[in-house]
Amino acid sequence: MTSAQRRRVFGLLRAGGDVWAALIEVNQARFRGHAKPIFGYQAWCREIAGVEVGELSAAAIRSVVRRYSSACFEVARRKRDGQRARYPRRKRALVPLRWHTGTFTVEDRRVRVSMAQGSAPCWLRLSRPVPYPSGSLRSVTLLADAGRLVLDVTAGLEVEDHDLDPTRIAGVDLGIIHPIAARSAEQALLVSGRAIRAEDRLHLADTKARHRRMAPKQPSRGQQGSRRWRQLRTTQRRAESAHQRRVRQAHHEAARTLVAWAIRQQVGTLLVGDPKGITNRDAGVVHNRRLRTWRRTHLMGAITDKAHHAGITVARVDERGTSSTCPRCGLRVPKPSGRNFSCPHCGHAGHRDLVAAHNIAAKRGGTITTRPRVVEHRRVGTPTQRRDRRRHHMDQRRSCPAPGRPRHQ
Repeated sequence: MTSAQRRRVFGLLRAGGDVWAALIEVNQARFRGHAKPIFGYQAWCREIAGVEVGELSAAAIRSVVRRYSSACFEVARRKRDGQRARYPRRKRALVPLRWHTGTFTVEDRRVRVSMAQGSAPCWLRLSRPVPYPSGSLRSVTLLADAGRLVLDVTAGLEVEDHDLDPTRIAGVDLGIIHPIAARSAEQALLVSGRAIRAEDRLHLADTKARHRRMAPKQPSRGQQGSRRWRQLRTTQRRAESAHQRRVRQAHHEAARTLVAWAIRQQVGTLLVGDPKGITNRDAGVVHNRRLRTWRRTHLMGAITDKAHHAGITVARVDERGTSSTCPRCGLRVPKPSGRNFSCPHCGHAGHRDLVAAHNIAAKRGGTITTRPRVVEHRRVGTPTQRRDRRRHHMDQRRSCPAPGRPRHQ
């Protein structure tokens, strides 16, 4: 975009932030006046009828209202369940805007969104064409990701017909070392997460190094609005956003690999072990960080979406104890610390994640042989181009030092 177009688009997102702030202020005033707050989308639409906010169209304003209403009802649901939650009270500078079918037009690599009456047309130029047919598009969402303008496209696609057998069941175990481990009646699939773990490890190391380097220059709390503070926060957001995009891409590749494998095996039902509640107990500083940066919810969502598009049914089952139970004799064994599973009662041995996938499939009557005849190994994620500080140590014994380091004289 040109600088003028970029300023206009960011102005739209800031106008969406003004709408979000106005909704919060209205409910805060009603709380102070002991009046019932407004949560429902229909009630808010009646309240904002005829309101004009900058160049925002009615469709864009209603998208912010719907987002606020959904957040309020989600908080109310969590409170009913006994969880700690707070109603939206934080004002945002930039709020995503959504246009549904009929309020936007797609032409080649350009998208025109509806604007307020009397405003000039707004065309958004895309870096690549929309990968879906125009008739299947349901909505477009404009948002800012660490200073980058992004247009999120939602499409409704027809379910593919691969003539799958719903009675053929495969168990799927989610993990950190292996994001996906699947077992069918004859074969197994192991997806390596080495690239994802390397990305997480190097991102953590880079973040720590960045903090150490910027600590002397970091402004005080009274200077958080200074130019130096804004530059520091922008750098941090861009690094975090790039890291999250790499991990999300790897999760999509893993889900695509699983669905393609299931189609080749004619599997019609995937039983996925649900790791719900895995973060409720304290497992130490290191393992707690691994669990909270796992992004298992995004991986599960990617598997569900791609499996539904391929006509595969996805069901969740409890995975507790599946990796420490022998699939042959059914007895509990001490959970192995590595990847190799060995039963001291019957002598059964195998891969720990595949044993868990076997037990997950058996919970719904999946008939699986004792050992898979074929085990496919796949890797996902882009190997990081940054140097691994833990493996490239320069010493006198290394004949080829790490890139960028001088040789010993």
